[in-house]
Parts: sequence; C-alpha cells; structure tokens
Amino acid sequence: MIIKLITAAGSMKPNPALAQKMGPLGMNMGKIISDVNKATAGQPGMKLPVTLDINTKTKEVKVIVGQPSTSELLKKEFGIAKGSGQPQKFKTANVAIESLIKVAMEKQALEKTLKSSVKTVVGSCRSLGILVESKEPAEVTAEIAKGTYDKIIDQKKTTPSPEKLKELKSFFDKIQKSQEETKKKEEEEKAKAEEEKAAKAATAAATPGAAATAAAAATPEKKAAEPVKK
Repeated sequence: MIIKLITAAGSMKPNPALAQKMGPLGMNMGKIISDVNKATAGQPGMKLPVTLDINTKTKEVKVIVGQPSTSELLKKEFGIAKGSGQPQKFKTANVAIESLIKVAMEKQALEKTLKSSVKTVVGSCRSLGILVESKEPAEVTAEIAKGTYDKIIDQKKTTPSPEKLKELKSFFDKIQKSQEETKKKEEEEKAKAEEEKAAKAATAAATPGAAATAAAAATPEKKAAEPVKK
C-alpha cells in the first residue's frame, strides 16, 4: 500500500485523513509519525513530499523522502517565510542569476540540461514575488532563451560578486520602501472606510424611526377610496 503526503520536515503531527487510512490496518500512528519526523529532520522549515510504502501483512512501513519543490528551495535559499500574495505588486526578494543556478543544480535531475533547469527555477520566482537581476522573472526567462547567461550557466557559477549583491540590495531597498508606503496608504484608506461605515451605522441606529420614515417616504401615497355610487 502506497500513501503519499506533504509534511513539514521534522514536525509531522497526527493527521485525521491519514488516521482513517491507517486505522483499519491496525498501524501504530505514533511510530509512523516518529519515523517520518526522523527521516525529514535534516531539512527543518521545509515542506517535503513523503511516500509511505506499507506492507499490510507485516505492518512494516518504509519512509521515502522526496525532493522539496522548487518553491521550497527558493524560500529556504533566500529566507522567505512565504510567497507574495500579490506577486505583481509586492516583491519578496531581488536575487542574482548565480544564486538561482545553485538552486537549479539541486533540481537538474528533473531536466535535460542545467540551462532548462535554470529557466524552470526562474519561472518559479514569479509566484513568490522574487525579482531576478532587478527584473521580472519573465524578462529574465526571455534573456536565458537568447543566451544572455550561457557563459555563467556553463561555468556553473553559483556565487555572485559582492558588488552585484550590493547593487541588488540597494535596488530592493528602494522597492521595499515604496511597498511599505503603499501598504501604509492602503491600510489608512481601509481604516477610514471602516470608520465612515461605522459612523453611518451609528447615526442610523441613533435616529428614532429613521428606518420607518425612510420606508414611508419611498412608498407612493395611495389615493383615498372613492365612495361607491348607488
């Protein structure tokens, strides 16, 4: 029996869905969780794909830890807690192509060439809100296709120069400052709108018969019934 799941490395907890599958088999959930946590402990803070190969007769469980997703590797490499909820609007990092080559080399087994692996990694930066070489990932992907970074990729260069890192940081500092101002403005506008809404509700509630008066005003006045002629 094969069961596949995604779990936080080293900190798997009891899972109702998993328990439903294991319960009828008489498996020891505590031991399984302990084995998974032991097998994934070396990559703390990451979400990892795990396969449980279960022998239903002997009750033996083989824990197979898969490779983390590209997004997980990127978050770990650049210290990103979570991706941007609005990647086109808010950015989370500004990284060098060399740093992405390092990540790509960990994922290259899934690609034919290192260059194609780098393209895949750059593509994953988009959803996380990561800028590459101070540019949008789509622009860098096009540059990779044209051969702009062929020399660096062929050399498998994974360490950007201090000068480049300084430039990238300076650029991103400006981006962050702008983002903070935008978020502050949005929060102020939201707070103002909520205050206005609350004030209108309070005014309506404090006016006796306001709702009834408004309803009466909106209803057309009916004509008095004419006396029936005999």
